[in-house]
Amino acid sequence: MAGTNRELADFLRRARSQGDPARAGLPPDGRVRRVPGLRREEVALLAGVSTDYYARLEQGRRITPSPAVVEAIGRALGLDDAGRAHLEDLIGLSAAPARRRSRAVQRVRPGLYQLLDALDGEPALILGRRTDVLAANRMARALFTDFDLLPPGRRNYARWMFLDEDARSLFVDWGDQARAAVENLRFDVGRDPDDRATNELVAELREHSREFDQWWVQHRVHQRTHGSKRLRHPLVGDLTVEYETLTLPGDPDTTLFVYTTEPDSPSRRAMDILASWAASGPSTGSRHQGDGPGNATRH
Repeated sequence: MAGTNRELADFLRRARSQGDPARAGLPPDGRVRRVPGLRREEVALLAGVSTDYYARLEQGRRITPSPAVVEAIGRALGLDDAGRAHLEDLIGLSAAPARRRSRAVQRVRPGLYQLLDALDGEPALILGRRTDVLAANRMARALFTDFDLLPPGRRNYARWMFLDEDARSLFVDWGDQARAAVENLRFDVGRDPDDRATNELVAELREHSREFDQWWVQHRVHQRTHGSKRLRHPLVGDLTVEYETLTLPGDPDTTLFVYTTEPDSPSRRAMDILASWAASGPSTGSRHQGDGPGNATRH
């Protein structure tokens, strides 16, 4: 099977294994379930397709369901919005344009660097495909790590999360944050399963991180839109930050992450102290010079 079909077959099998017959509205039939989740014929029944048709789809056969059938299968499997979008990508309803874009080197527009600098009181990152860190303002470098000091090919959020010991000690809820990074990377892979740079990153993380490998094979997907992170910063102590994500118009592969704290809270006071510390140090601005990700991102 081609890479896309392998990914689709694996995703459908694992999504079916996580299904709940009672929640799906299936009446008890008295049969002993030897494995957890839904049976193939049950998914087919709920989706309104034949068992043979669904079986061939789950086997990765070269068939392309209509959008209505894909939507019905997503409902039958109980997929959330990210799961349904991932299913559409794997089947091919929306993946082709993303694959053509993925071959180009990502660059950050000058106006976006200016935007990062204007947000200097709050940490902000711009992430690209496969969670490559394309740019970071001074506060983001102070809060997380100075990605500018990393070799260009290693400026990647997921890689830092799993292979840098400082990241493990920084996040109080490292397990939750790391797992979300895996599930978000899985979502990206669905948009272009054959991208060489992404597959090399996944292979590296699976080889060097037991947790990453364990979560990767579960094939769960997640698209980060907002949330919170609890940190234990070596300079300012414990704080909680909320984040919002903005997908940039005209460039769906590039996302702006902005981190804020609750006004008049201990976290806000910690952030203000961090801002004072960051302002007293050497300022390199948000722009990567020469060897930055925009010029050296893997492709």
